[in-house]
Amino acid sequence: MTDPDIPLSPAEGLGVVLDEHLRWVGQWHRAAFYRHGRGGESGSAPVAFARWCAAAHKEDLTHQPAIAKLVTTHEQMHRQARLVLLKAAAGDQPSEAEYESVIGRFEEFVTLLRRMERAFGAAASGLDPLTGLRSRRGMLEALEREMNRYRRAGQPFCLALCDIDRFKSINDTYGHDIGDRVLAAMAAVVSRGIRSFDEAFRMGGEEFLVCLKETELADGYQVIERLRADLMDTPIVLPDGRTIRITASFGLVEASADAGVDELVVRADRALYHAKNAGRNRVVRYGLDMAA
Repeated sequence: MTDPDIPLSPAEGLGVVLDEHLRWVGQWHRAAFYRHGRGGESGSAPVAFARWCAAAHKEDLTHQPAIAKLVTTHEQMHRQARLVLLKAAAGDQPSEAEYESVIGRFEEFVTLLRRMERAFGAAASGLDPLTGLRSRRGMLEALEREMNRYRRAGQPFCLALCDIDRFKSINDTYGHDIGDRVLAAMAAVVSRGIRSFDEAFRMGGEEFLVCLKETELADGYQVIERLRADLMDTPIVLPDGRTIRITASFGLVEASADAGVDELVVRADRALYHAKNAGRNRVVRYGLDMAA
Protein backbone atom coordinates (compact mmCIF):
# COMPACT_ATOMS: atom_id res chain seq x y z
CA MET A 1 0.00 0.00 0.00
CA THR A 2 1.18 3.54 -0.71
CA ASP A 3 0.92 6.46 1.70
CA PRO A 4 -2.13 8.49 0.61
CA ASP A 5 -0.41 11.68 1.73
CA ILE A 6 2.54 11.16 -0.65
CA PRO A 7 1.88 12.34 -4.25
CA LEU A 8 2.33 9.78 -6.99
CA SER A 9 4.89 10.76 -9.61
CA PRO A 10 3.55 10.76 -13.21
CA ALA A 11 6.09 8.15 -14.28
CA GLU A 12 5.90 5.81 -11.29
CA GLY A 13 2.28 6.17 -10.18
CA LEU A 14 0.53 4.55 -13.12
CA GLY A 15 1.06 1.05 -11.75
CA VAL A 16 -0.64 2.03 -8.47
CA VAL A 17 -3.54 3.57 -10.42
CA LEU A 18 -3.93 0.41 -12.47
CA ASP A 19 -3.82 -1.90 -9.43
CA GLU A 20 -6.48 0.13 -7.62
CA HIS A 21 -8.78 0.13 -10.61
CA LEU A 22 -8.42 -3.61 -11.10
CA ARG A 23 -9.64 -4.03 -7.51
CA TRP A 24 -12.32 -1.39 -7.97
CA VAL A 25 -13.94 -3.00 -11.02
CA GLY A 26 -14.41 -6.25 -9.10
CA GLN A 27 -15.99 -4.38 -6.17
CA TRP A 28 -18.23 -2.46 -8.52
CA HIS A 29 -19.36 -5.64 -10.26
CA ARG A 30 -20.31 -7.31 -6.98
CA ALA A 31 -22.11 -4.21 -5.71
CA ALA A 32 -24.08 -3.74 -8.92
CA PHE A 33 -25.05 -7.31 -9.78
CA TYR A 34 -24.95 -9.40 -6.62
CA ARG A 35 -25.90 -6.99 -3.84
CA HIS A 36 -28.33 -4.67 -5.57
CA GLY A 37 -30.75 -3.15 -3.12
CA ARG A 38 -28.70 -4.40 -0.14
CA GLY A 39 -25.76 -1.98 0.06
CA GLY A 40 -22.30 -3.51 -0.13
CA GLU A 41 -19.20 -1.93 -1.59
CA SER A 42 -19.83 1.48 -3.08
CA GLY A 43 -17.52 1.05 -6.04
CA SER A 44 -16.35 4.66 -5.56
CA ALA A 45 -13.40 5.97 -7.55
CA PRO A 46 -10.02 4.94 -6.16
CA VAL A 47 -8.01 7.80 -4.67
CA ALA A 48 -4.75 7.09 -6.49
CA PHE A 49 -5.86 8.59 -9.79
CA ALA A 50 -6.67 11.96 -8.21
CA ARG A 51 -3.22 11.99 -6.61
CA TRP A 52 -1.63 11.05 -9.92
CA CYS A 53 -3.47 13.88 -11.70
CA ALA A 54 -2.26 16.34 -9.07
CA ALA A 55 1.33 15.25 -9.71
CA ALA A 56 0.84 15.51 -13.48
CA HIS A 57 -0.59 19.02 -13.05
CA LYS A 58 2.38 20.02 -10.90
CA GLU A 59 4.74 18.96 -13.70
CA ASP A 60 2.62 20.84 -16.29
CA LEU A 61 1.61 17.66 -18.13
CA THR A 62 -2.17 17.87 -17.99
CA HIS A 63 -2.35 19.87 -21.23
CA GLN A 64 -0.99 16.87 -23.13
CA PRO A 65 -3.72 15.31 -25.34
CA ALA A 66 -3.01 11.76 -24.13
CA ILE A 67 -3.41 12.76 -20.47
CA ALA A 68 -6.52 14.82 -21.22
CA LYS A 69 -8.04 11.77 -22.94
CA LEU A 70 -7.14 9.57 -19.96
CA VAL A 71 -8.85 11.99 -17.56
CA THR A 72 -11.97 12.20 -19.73
CA THR A 73 -12.23 8.41 -20.04
CA HIS A 74 -11.82 8.06 -16.27
CA GLU A 75 -14.62 10.55 -15.61
CA GLN A 76 -16.97 8.87 -18.09
CA MET A 77 -16.25 5.42 -16.68
CA HIS A 78 -17.02 6.39 -13.10
CA ARG A 79 -20.07 8.46 -14.04
CA GLN A 80 -21.58 5.47 -15.85
CA ALA A 81 -20.58 3.16 -12.99
CA ARG A 82 -22.34 5.40 -10.44
CA LEU A 83 -25.55 5.38 -12.49
CA VAL A 84 -25.51 1.57 -12.51
CA LEU A 85 -24.99 1.50 -8.73
CA LEU A 86 -27.87 3.91 -8.17
CA LYS A 87 -30.15 1.68 -10.23
CA ALA A 88 -28.99 -1.40 -8.31
CA ALA A 89 -29.53 0.37 -4.96
CA ALA A 90 -33.14 1.02 -6.01
CA GLY A 91 -33.63 -2.72 -6.50
CA ASP A 92 -33.47 -2.75 -10.31
CA GLN A 93 -31.19 -5.16 -12.11
CA PRO A 94 -28.89 -3.19 -14.48
CA SER A 95 -29.13 -4.19 -18.12
CA GLU A 96 -26.46 -5.94 -20.12
CA ALA A 97 -25.99 -2.79 -22.21
CA GLU A 98 -25.34 -0.73 -19.05
CA TYR A 99 -22.83 -3.30 -17.86
CA GLU A 100 -21.03 -3.38 -21.20
CA SER A 101 -20.90 0.42 -21.26
CA VAL A 102 -18.96 0.55 -18.00
CA ILE A 103 -16.70 -2.37 -18.90
CA GLY A 104 -15.97 -0.84 -22.29
CA ARG A 105 -14.83 2.38 -20.64
CA PHE A 106 -12.80 0.40 -18.13
CA GLU A 107 -10.99 -1.50 -20.89
CA GLU A 108 -10.31 1.76 -22.73
CA PHE A 109 -8.95 3.30 -19.51
CA VAL A 110 -6.62 0.35 -18.92
CA THR A 111 -5.40 0.49 -22.54
CA LEU A 112 -4.60 4.19 -22.15
CA LEU A 113 -2.79 3.53 -18.87
CA ARG A 114 -0.66 0.80 -20.47
CA ARG A 115 0.14 3.05 -23.43
CA MET A 116 1.17 5.87 -21.10
CA GLU A 117 3.36 3.54 -19.07
CA ARG A 118 5.23 2.64 -22.27
CA ALA A 119 5.49 6.33 -23.19
CA PHE A 120 7.05 7.26 -19.85
CA GLY A 121 9.42 4.31 -20.17
CA ALA A 122 10.51 5.43 -23.62
CA ALA A 123 10.97 9.01 -22.43
CA ALA A 124 13.19 7.82 -19.59
CA SER A 125 15.32 5.97 -22.13
CA GLY A 126 15.83 9.16 -24.15
CA LEU A 127 13.48 8.15 -26.99
CA ASP A 128 10.40 10.06 -28.05
CA PRO A 129 7.55 7.51 -27.75
CA LEU A 130 5.52 8.90 -30.66
CA THR A 131 8.21 9.20 -33.32
CA GLY A 132 10.88 6.76 -32.15
CA LEU A 133 13.51 9.47 -32.57
CA ARG A 134 15.79 10.56 -29.76
CA SER A 135 14.22 13.19 -27.55
CA ARG A 136 15.66 16.53 -26.49
CA ARG A 137 17.06 14.77 -23.46
CA GLY A 138 20.70 14.09 -24.26
CA MET A 139 20.61 16.09 -27.50
CA LEU A 140 23.06 18.77 -26.40
CA GLU A 141 25.43 16.12 -25.06
CA ALA A 142 25.38 14.34 -28.44
CA LEU A 143 25.97 17.60 -30.31
CA GLU A 144 28.83 18.52 -27.99
CA ARG A 145 30.52 15.23 -28.86
CA GLU A 146 30.24 16.11 -32.54
CA MET A 147 31.58 19.60 -31.92
CA ASN A 148 34.57 18.12 -30.10
CA ARG A 149 35.27 15.92 -33.15
CA TYR A 150 35.13 19.00 -35.33
CA ARG A 151 37.55 20.91 -33.13
CA ARG A 152 39.90 17.97 -32.72
CA ALA A 153 39.97 16.51 -36.23
CA GLY A 154 38.35 19.16 -38.40
CA GLN A 155 35.42 16.87 -39.31
CA PRO A 156 32.64 19.14 -40.66
CA PHE A 157 29.00 18.65 -39.75
CA CYS A 158 25.69 20.40 -40.32
CA LEU A 159 22.63 21.00 -38.18
CA ALA A 160 19.17 21.36 -39.67
CA LEU A 161 16.27 22.65 -37.63
CA CYS A 162 12.88 21.65 -39.02
CA ASP A 163 9.36 22.86 -38.27
CA ILE A 164 6.19 21.38 -39.80
CA ASP A 165 4.26 24.12 -41.58
CA ARG A 166 0.91 25.18 -40.12
CA PHE A 167 0.89 22.31 -37.65
CA LYS A 168 -1.52 24.06 -35.27
CA SER A 169 -4.01 24.37 -38.11
CA ILE A 170 -3.69 20.62 -38.75
CA ASN A 171 -4.46 19.87 -35.10
CA ASP A 172 -7.36 22.33 -35.03
CA THR A 173 -8.86 21.00 -38.27
CA TYR A 174 -8.34 17.24 -37.96
CA GLY A 175 -7.65 16.64 -34.27
CA HIS A 176 -4.63 15.56 -32.27
CA ASP A 177 -4.73 11.95 -33.49
CA ILE A 178 -4.10 13.14 -37.04
CA GLY A 179 -1.50 15.54 -35.69
CA ASP A 180 0.27 12.54 -34.19
CA ARG A 181 0.19 10.80 -37.59
CA VAL A 182 1.80 13.87 -39.14
CA LEU A 183 4.59 13.88 -36.55
CA ALA A 184 5.18 10.16 -37.10
CA ALA A 185 5.27 10.69 -40.88
CA MET A 186 7.82 13.47 -40.46
CA ALA A 187 10.00 11.23 -38.32
CA ALA A 188 9.75 8.40 -40.84
CA VAL A 189 10.84 10.66 -43.70
CA VAL A 190 13.80 11.89 -41.68
CA SER A 191 14.82 8.38 -40.61
CA ARG A 192 14.70 7.09 -44.21
CA GLY A 193 16.55 10.08 -45.60
CA ILE A 194 19.65 10.20 -43.40
CA ARG A 195 22.55 7.80 -42.96
CA SER A 196 22.75 5.36 -40.09
CA PHE A 197 25.45 7.36 -38.30
CA ASP A 198 23.64 10.69 -38.62
CA GLU A 199 21.35 11.66 -35.73
CA ALA A 200 17.82 13.04 -35.52
CA PHE A 201 15.96 14.42 -32.52
CA ARG A 202 12.44 15.53 -31.77
CA MET A 203 13.00 18.78 -29.93
CA GLY A 204 9.37 19.08 -28.89
CA GLY A 205 6.04 19.86 -30.51
CA GLU A 206 6.44 19.89 -34.29
CA GLU A 207 10.13 20.80 -34.23
CA PHE A 208 12.95 18.40 -35.15
CA LEU A 209 16.73 18.69 -35.35
CA VAL A 210 18.97 16.68 -37.68
CA CYS A 211 22.73 16.35 -37.28
CA LEU A 212 24.50 15.41 -40.53
CA LYS A 213 27.98 14.19 -39.66
CA GLU A 214 31.05 14.58 -41.87
CA THR A 215 28.99 16.86 -44.09
CA GLU A 216 29.71 20.31 -45.50
CA LEU A 217 26.99 22.85 -46.19
CA ALA A 218 26.61 22.11 -49.92
CA ASP A 219 26.11 18.38 -49.36
CA GLY A 220 23.94 19.01 -46.33
CA TYR A 221 21.68 21.22 -48.41
CA GLN A 222 21.13 18.42 -50.91
CA VAL A 223 20.19 15.98 -48.13
CA ILE A 224 17.78 18.37 -46.42
CA GLU A 225 16.25 19.52 -49.71
CA ARG A 226 15.55 15.86 -50.49
CA LEU A 227 13.91 15.43 -47.08
CA ARG A 228 11.73 18.46 -47.76
CA ALA A 229 10.61 17.08 -51.13
CA ASP A 230 10.02 13.58 -49.72
CA LEU A 231 7.81 14.95 -46.97
CA MET A 232 5.77 16.96 -49.47
CA ASP A 233 5.23 13.75 -51.47
CA THR A 234 4.19 11.68 -48.43
CA PRO A 235 0.39 11.64 -48.06
CA ILE A 236 -1.17 11.33 -44.60
CA VAL A 237 -4.13 8.96 -44.70
CA LEU A 238 -7.18 10.03 -42.67
CA PRO A 239 -9.53 7.51 -41.01
CA ASP A 240 -12.17 8.15 -43.69
CA GLY A 241 -9.71 7.32 -46.48
CA ARG A 242 -8.98 10.89 -47.53
CA THR A 243 -5.40 12.09 -47.60
CA ILE A 244 -3.68 15.34 -46.72
CA ARG A 245 -0.24 16.53 -47.69
CA ILE A 246 2.09 18.44 -45.45
CA THR A 247 5.21 20.54 -45.84
CA ALA A 248 8.01 21.68 -43.56
CA SER A 249 10.52 24.51 -43.39
CA PHE A 250 14.20 24.00 -42.61
CA GLY A 251 17.06 26.12 -41.31
CA LEU A 252 20.51 24.71 -42.12
CA VAL A 253 23.88 25.68 -40.65
CA GLU A 254 27.42 24.28 -40.89
CA ALA A 255 29.71 24.02 -37.87
CA SER A 256 32.30 26.80 -37.61
CA ALA A 257 35.15 27.66 -35.29
CA ASP A 258 33.44 30.82 -34.01
CA ALA A 259 30.33 29.10 -32.67
CA GLY A 260 29.59 26.55 -29.98
CA VAL A 261 26.67 24.15 -30.05
CA ASP A 262 24.20 26.60 -28.52
CA GLU A 263 25.11 29.26 -31.09
CA LEU A 264 24.79 26.77 -33.95
CA VAL A 265 21.27 25.91 -32.83
CA VAL A 266 20.46 29.62 -32.60
CA ARG A 267 21.76 30.15 -36.14
CA ALA A 268 19.74 27.22 -37.46
CA ASP A 269 16.69 28.72 -35.76
CA ARG A 270 17.31 32.08 -37.43
CA ALA A 271 17.55 30.38 -40.80
CA LEU A 272 14.32 28.49 -40.04
CA TYR A 273 12.61 31.74 -39.11
CA HIS A 274 13.73 33.19 -42.44
CA ALA A 275 12.33 30.13 -44.25
CA LYS A 276 8.95 30.62 -42.56
CA ASN A 277 8.85 34.31 -43.42
CA ALA A 278 9.88 33.63 -47.02
CA GLY A 279 6.81 31.48 -47.63
CA ARG A 280 7.47 28.14 -45.86
CA ASN A 281 8.26 24.76 -47.50
CA ARG A 282 11.88 25.64 -48.20
CA VAL A 283 15.43 25.15 -46.94
CA VAL A 284 17.35 28.26 -45.91
CA ARG A 285 21.12 28.09 -45.41
CA TYR A 286 22.51 30.33 -42.71
CA GLY A 287 25.02 32.75 -44.20
CA LEU A 288 24.03 32.11 -47.83
CA ASP A 289 20.27 32.50 -48.21
CA MET A 290 19.91 35.21 -45.55
CA ALA A 291 21.86 38.01 -43.98
CA ALA A 292 24.14 36.62 -41.29
